[in-house]
Amino acid sequence: MPTSIKNLSPMLQMGLLVLGVLVAASVAVAVLRRARPVKDFSELSARVRAWWIMAAVFFAAILTSNRISLVFFALLSFWAMKEYVTLLRTRPADHHALVFTFLAIPIQYLWIALDPPWYGMFIIFIPVYMMLALPVRMVLSKETKGFVESASQIHWGMMIFVFGLSHMAYLLTFPSLGDGGANGRTLVLFLVFVVEMSDVLQYIWGKTLGRHKIIPTISPNKTWEGFLGGIASAMVLSLAIRFLTPFSIGETLLVSFFITIAGFCGGAVMSAVKRDFGVKDFGSVIPGHGGMLDRVDSLCYAAPIFFHYVRYFYIK
Repeated sequence: MPTSIKNLSPMLQMGLLVLGVLVAASVAVAVLRRARPVKDFSELSARVRAWWIMAAVFFAAILTSNRISLVFFALLSFWAMKEYVTLLRTRPADHHALVFTFLAIPIQYLWIALDPPWYGMFIIFIPVYMMLALPVRMVLSKETKGFVESASQIHWGMMIFVFGLSHMAYLLTFPSLGDGGANGRTLVLFLVFVVEMSDVLQYIWGKTLGRHKIIPTISPNKTWEGFLGGIASAMVLSLAIRFLTPFSIGETLLVSFFITIAGFCGGAVMSAVKRDFGVKDFGSVIPGHGGMLDRVDSLCYAAPIFFHYVRYFYIK
């Protein structure tokens, strides 16, 4: 890497890297269109255009103040929960419980916004207090038919889309780690880049070499070739952005392995949810990708794993 780039802050180095990846992807799509004009590359082109927008919004949210970053992640949880709830087979009696559920989102992020953040309440508010309070609110509606099903699916959504994703926001508050300039913001960038690149590379490897399906009844497009190629490629790529972390080379590979496996599990679980609801995507807000939830499903699983690893080994 040139010395002039090495002298930039980790955030700027990462911004240049992402810019390079997006330019390369755009050029690749243009070349494919020119080389094979008969073939339809509209979906691939829409995906790349959407990545430009998503990267710009994400960097804008991360590079500004912690408050704005927290609002961004809270809105992410809100929108993911909204897409999930839209598909639920809820009862009229559940409406007040759903209002209760959405009110819990700003409260969960409030524990992070406090100075210092209230970790004790952050970690138990939804798993304990909301788990106990939500069924009580549903009891007040005096409708018992379908009670267990509604309580289960609403609380599961809160755990995954609010509690799970909020770990990324809490990660932002971590202090500087080591001597290389790593901190909470750079760790969020590392997590998101590795997990999202793993998703993209699994898709590419699966499209080009995929033959043997892993879970055909859940996600017919997921293959062993895509799974292994995508995870291995993402692990190698993670070494290029090790400057965002306090990890050694071996630890970077190990952590990347864990979060890409977790990301794959998250994608597989969300595929099962979509099959249960009989839909292809959770929404259509992101052209070429589907809903917001289709883009962050891997992070719902990877973020808590990464957060607790860093907190256990690096935060005293």
